[in-house]
Amino acid sequence: MTKEIANPILDALEALTSLPRSARRWLVFSLDGVLCFGAAWIALALRLGEWPDDVNVLLTLAGTALLFWAPLAWRMGIYRNLIRFSGARASGRLFYACALLSAPLTIIFGWVQVSGVPRTTSLLHPMIFFLLMLFLRLSMRFVVSDLLHMARGNGEGRRRLLIYGAGRGGQQLANSLRQEPHLVLVGYVDDDPRLSEQQLDGFTVWHSTLLDRILEERQVDEVLLAIPSALRGRRREIVTALQTRKIRVRMLPGIGQLIDGHVTVSDLRDVQVEDLLGRDPVAPNEMLMGRSLLSKNVLVTGAGGSIGSELCRQIIRSHPRRLILVEQSEYFLYAIERELRQMASQEGHDVEIVPELADVADRDSVFRIFRRWQPESVYHAAAYKHVPLVESNPIAGLRNNIFSTLHCALAAEAVGVKRFILVSTDKAVRPTNVMGASKRVCELILQARAQEQKNTLFTMVRFGNVLGSSGSVVPLFKAQIAAGGPVTITHREVTRYFMTIPEAALLVIQAGGMALGGEVFVLDMGQPVRILDLAETMVRLSGLSVKDEATPDGDIEIVEVGLRPGEKLYEELLIGDDPAPTAHSRIMQARENMLAWAGLSANLDRLGAFLSHGGSSGALAVLRELVPEYHSPTVMKDVAS
Repeated sequence: MTKEIANPILDALEALTSLPRSARRWLVFSLDGVLCFGAAWIALALRLGEWPDDVNVLLTLAGTALLFWAPLAWRMGIYRNLIRFSGARASGRLFYACALLSAPLTIIFGWVQVSGVPRTTSLLHPMIFFLLMLFLRLSMRFVVSDLLHMARGNGEGRRRLLIYGAGRGGQQLANSLRQEPHLVLVGYVDDDPRLSEQQLDGFTVWHSTLLDRILEERQVDEVLLAIPSALRGRRREIVTALQTRKIRVRMLPGIGQLIDGHVTVSDLRDVQVEDLLGRDPVAPNEMLMGRSLLSKNVLVTGAGGSIGSELCRQIIRSHPRRLILVEQSEYFLYAIERELRQMASQEGHDVEIVPELADVADRDSVFRIFRRWQPESVYHAAAYKHVPLVESNPIAGLRNNIFSTLHCALAAEAVGVKRFILVSTDKAVRPTNVMGASKRVCELILQARAQEQKNTLFTMVRFGNVLGSSGSVVPLFKAQIAAGGPVTITHREVTRYFMTIPEAALLVIQAGGMALGGEVFVLDMGQPVRILDLAETMVRLSGLSVKDEATPDGDIEIVEVGLRPGEKLYEELLIGDDPAPTAHSRIMQARENMLAWAGLSANLDRLGAFLSHGGSSGALAVLRELVPEYHSPTVMKDVAS
């Protein structure tokens, strides 16, 4: 085909594909109408042994078939999906529709009979009609799409892609890639040895053991992971193998799109560090989940925060009667309330959602809310958690963390709350900062109140960093990489435990379901991660390289800036040793000392007096008495003096 002839054809095809979806649907229906008449002509010719010359018979057969086909096809969604994306499922639906079409035609032309129309055409016509429509769709899918793709992609800047996963997700993704002029698919890679060297829609499927060779030979720019059902461990192995190369990796987020049969390039996202550091999920214990939630009045403080908001999402799914959201940030409260209402509506959860804008460090507000709503289960997630900020603002940090816990605990007792779960932190173990020491005091409060009474079950759940929270290093590293670097770390040997927010929230709820009163539960955080390794991983996930002495031409430099005030090199989860196992494989129970309520209460009164007068030195002195293992590397000055 010469360029002079090809260009007008390609321009016409471009114009057709640019039409609105509704216009393209009517166009396809019109083409099918023409094919319906063609099928009638061929069916009559096969039956009569010659080309039909009676126009009335032809119009009767084709018109009757089209009259029934239109409502049948629309009812079955034949024209719901564009024909260039037609696959096995769409073809099966088309066959089923044509089979159903034969029923009314058999009744009209086989039983009732119409003069001049042979009875056998009632079966011949739907069969031929199906074959003609299938040919049209395959032609549009494999010929027109490929022609447009080649025409659009003649310029430079096209990225060469390799799909990892030759299953349904990979095939649907390949169909979508045909519509992207700047993307070129070179083939598939799959772990299944039975697919090795097979052809799929004209592309070769290679076994994953040949990945390095294929990346080199085919000059691959990007790998698309289309294995949404794979365990996180397997995804981590694949991405780790690709990190040594300057290749971008993107993935499908889940299997939801596959269920609906819709996977497009827009569904792809960059591999997140959460996909690699997180663990494969453990199915939640439904008995533990429902024990403190099912048909209960549940209250969550700090409901708009990272952990608080995820707790709310998980709680909604366990069908409480009412969920009270307590949050001091107006915007965060608005956002989580709106999200939860939409979630409850979409998923069919019948739950009353109550937003309460309040500061839980204010005693009167806390008692008002508890008396009004009479919660049965409370998850206390409200706290200031950013170590350097709390270190610089000890009065605000101590007031918010310690006295919000005290007020909520006493209010819970006053109204008869059954279960009270404190979200604690690994920084409460031998703390070196005000934030960690304040959270240890929160634990001491609940331990002491658990000993003083038995009506409210107080328990604490301690864990480390969660990936993606507002105080995590992950968002900071992402922003620094996007800005071209450098990525700043405090110390090359700093290690931290990491857990995904959904896993942490699920385990907190299940730990609360095991509470008997006064326990300090500790979540199994897995293996600690060196922050330097985390930074290097995030740089490589962005398709960039680390700039260091070995690779001076790299893209992103990692700079060490020194430990921040109150920061540890290593985090710990236990003060004592020998934690006790529990009914859940990822939840342990710590064995730790506590303080009697009488002495603790007197010190809390002293602490409150210092905070009221702005005496940070006196407040920190009381803090050290309450938490003897607290050793701050910095000396805070009394801002009141």
